[in-house]
Amino acid sequence: MRRFGLLVFGVGFVVLFAIVAIAEGVGDPSVPAEDVAIVEDVPGDDGNITKAKFDHALEQAAAEAKLPKVPKPGDDQYEELRDGALERLLQTVWVRGQAAEMGISVTDEEVAEKAKELREQQFKSEAEYQKAIKELHLTQADVNEVMELQILSPKIEEKARGNPSPPSDAEVEDYYEEVKATQFTQPATRDVRLILNKDKKKAESAKALLEKDSSPENWLKVAKKYSTESLSKGEGGLRRGLKEGDLEEPVNALIFETPEDELEGVIGTPQGFYVFVVENSTPESVQSLDDVRDQITSPLEEQAGEAAFSEFVLDFEATWRSRTFCAAGFEFKRCASFEENVDPAAGDPLLEKCRQEVPVKEFPDACPAPVRQLAPALPGTVTLLAPGGTGSSLGGLSGQATLPQRPRPAGLPPAEEEAPLTEGAPVVP
Repeated sequence: MRRFGLLVFGVGFVVLFAIVAIAEGVGDPSVPAEDVAIVEDVPGDDGNITKAKFDHALEQAAAEAKLPKVPKPGDDQYEELRDGALERLLQTVWVRGQAAEMGISVTDEEVAEKAKELREQQFKSEAEYQKAIKELHLTQADVNEVMELQILSPKIEEKARGNPSPPSDAEVEDYYEEVKATQFTQPATRDVRLILNKDKKKAESAKALLEKDSSPENWLKVAKKYSTESLSKGEGGLRRGLKEGDLEEPVNALIFETPEDELEGVIGTPQGFYVFVVENSTPESVQSLDDVRDQITSPLEEQAGEAAFSEFVLDFEATWRSRTFCAAGFEFKRCASFEENVDPAAGDPLLEKCRQEVPVKEFPDACPAPVRQLAPALPGTVTLLAPGGTGSSLGGLSGQATLPQRPRPAGLPPAEEEAPLTEGAPVVP
């Protein structure tokens, strides 16, 4: 049941920014008395969010949150449920309105097929499905509306991405040079037989035996008796495909300098003493631009489409918010007149500590001024129904916004050794 509720109510709707304090407006006087919000330039009467529609959506939000009844205005949970209900109602209007402007439609047959897939994938029987939608205060029309959005959204995205022009030869060449070393280069490798032992005398004894007989059969006996290298002692000392840096110095460098079939040792390292022979050498290989051109062209075309769609989503959000007007008591972040009051220092431990320790009213400039910084969306995570995408992990926890950026006062240590702000910061005592 919970999974079904998330599927129906989720549909990719996300909060773009964390709201620390909600500023209640007086509402827009142009909103009719029977409506809680209106959206301009929407075909038909879809743009009118009536009080009845809102009450129905609020009941669904309360049921999805497993509340026995809808909270009253002023209750701690009311605003959260109110905003969630309005979010869903307005997103539906916005997506439908955008689809109409782009000449995109969905048929009743498509919606019915999508709803059928939902029932078959999520429920064992029709009775179980009917019980679920009843408990969530859903009608079949509500479910069909969500299915419609799930069909319209990818159609809108496909049209917004358009048909990007193929990248130029110069763009392909620049990309190739940028990633050649990491994506199109196979490093040199060596197949090596080795003995490792912390006792130098034992390593010398192993070498003496191998100088007399360097056959694989003898390596198997000697490695089993003298080697402490767990990865190879049972394989006759054989390590295949060793790359630069796989072993410690100085044996690492010697392995890539020593000719094949030449027994080398005893080489002292922090791990012990090595005896080794290079059996096979594979030189570094680099794929040519002609060999990988297709591999480069497709990602560059995809990036161009992603950029076009990201720009479209930003315009979508701004355009439809500017057309949305909410009545008094229903103002929230999707309304044109809503004013967001965000404390950019919220969640910054250094600034919070400074504010706790310093009488800010007496010394208002004692703590550094924060600068709000939004986490950029990761590539491929921006969608029409999730215009904020997924935040990068740069400077914060994965998937979350970065902490507010701030000037670094003189005297603070480097960021990786950061001390509490009051230690070394120009704070008034």
